[in-house]
Amino acid sequence: MKTAYIFPGQGSQFPGMAEHLYNENTEARAMFDKANEILGFDITEIMFRGTAEQLKQTDVTQPAIFLHSVILAKCLPDFNPDMVAGHSLGEFSALVAAGALDFEDGLRLVATRAKAMQKACELQPGTMAAVLMLASEKIEEICEEINSDGNGVVVAANYNCEGQVVISGSREAVELACTKCKEAGARRALPLPVGGAFHSPLMEPARIELAKGIERTTFHTPICPVYQNITASPTTDTEVIKTNLLAQLTSPVKWTQTVRNMAADGADSFIEVGPGKVLQGLTSKTAGPEVTISGIE
Repeated sequence: MKTAYIFPGQGSQFPGMAEHLYNENTEARAMFDKANEILGFDITEIMFRGTAEQLKQTDVTQPAIFLHSVILAKCLPDFNPDMVAGHSLGEFSALVAAGALDFEDGLRLVATRAKAMQKACELQPGTMAAVLMLASEKIEEICEEINSDGNGVVVAANYNCEGQVVISGSREAVELACTKCKEAGARRALPLPVGGAFHSPLMEPARIELAKGIERTTFHTPICPVYQNITASPTTDTEVIKTNLLAQLTSPVKWTQTVRNMAADGADSFIEVGPGKVLQGLTSKTAGPEVTISGIE
């Protein structure tokens, strides 16, 4: 029996998130207080008493989800993973939980990433859309066709589960891809309420900014294999982890492939650590009926 701990990404935030941890656990309270100090603003006030709108701001959202997931994992008495993975932002949570990054360093990198992504969105506005029930190969083909025709930039950005792929890029290219995907038989192609083209080449300015932070940071050998978004494969090699973590910003999140590989490597229990239940839903559509899927908030 092997247990895989999985960590959610952006979109799982909600008002009041993680307040129970702060109120009930002295170790958690100390970590939240340290986070306020590192970030230079009172993120706990926004997490516990802020509005949904305030929590949507990228420079708040990403550290908030990271803190909820990581502090929760640190407070679990029996946290002993056989493998870990995180969806997009969640990969940073997974790395801290597995000991590859110190808490403070992980938080600083997440804050740097969030600010750099926000800046990249302002430099090159873009968007994303979810394509349902169309083969990923066909979606990739449509994206390549649009790119080669010079109609902007669009790529497959998130392979979330069977029948759900998110595309990302410039607005006009994403709109055109949605139309072509529906013509090719997609059940739906839904624009997402996001402010940028995450996991696409339009995030290159953010990747350059994040590279400086990663180079300054010390990474440690994790306590278990980390399945990274860009490869969907396990590693404990710190240099590989750093390279993949940086490339993630402009590359697709291979979540479907990650879950398949974890299951193939013996994971029969998947536990989502952090806010929401998004990954439990995605994982259940890929891992198969023989595994158990649960969550801890």
